[in-house]
Amino acid sequence: MKSRSPEKRSLLSTGFAFIFTFVFTIQSAAIRADDSRPGHTFQRILFLGNSITLHGPSKKIGWEGNWGMAASRQDKDYVHIVASSLAESSSNTPQTMVKNIATFERQYATFDITEQLQDTIAFRPDLVILAIGENVPQLKTTEEQAKFQAGVEKLLKQLQTENHPTIIVRSCFWPIKLKDDALRQACQKAGGTYVDISKLSKDEKNYARSEREFQHAGVAAHPGDQGMQAIADAILKAIRAR
Repeated sequence: MKSRSPEKRSLLSTGFAFIFTFVFTIQSAAIRADDSRPGHTFQRILFLGNSITLHGPSKKIGWEGNWGMAASRQDKDYVHIVASSLAESSSNTPQTMVKNIATFERQYATFDITEQLQDTIAFRPDLVILAIGENVPQLKTTEEQAKFQAGVEKLLKQLQTENHPTIIVRSCFWPIKLKDDALRQACQKAGGTYVDISKLSKDEKNYARSEREFQHAGVAAHPGDQGMQAIADAILKAIRAR
């Protein structure tokens, strides 16, 4: 199955011995999901994810962007589509923090959330969008699944400050049942909304390789502009349905 190739997984794990953060204030733009009803007003939006959420430039793999892989432009990744749409549908221009936490994915059982995510907790988001799972090592047993779920629960609990943020948890783009079940259950325990995007990987048009050529097959296996739009649409639909 293309979506589970070792080359792709190797890419997701490359270059993330640190936590990569990007903070911006996005202006209203003509980007929105099909549902254009007035949305919720958020002051601070936090995106936690991996390379699909944020990946810096890397000559080694031929990636020049500093945004979600593998959108063609910054405003085409799901983070900026969601943020722009929420800003456009309200009178508020939210501050947004985008953080790559691939290290947490690989070290969920021992990762020091309080120490490593101090700035994230201090940001005090009122909307948290968690988009992880692809870098989590294969869960071979229910015991390993339970440990991963516990790690996600701990992460979400740390983010549930007194302002009671809206929590959105997205399933893996490349679906794996044990991981997705753990994410779903952790989300439910935190009182969040789970967004199942598993069907997106079944459509070749959602992959970047269907839109343009890439030097690295792992980059090409990421969602392209159409896939990013589909992810954003699913998240926005969940937010507006709350």
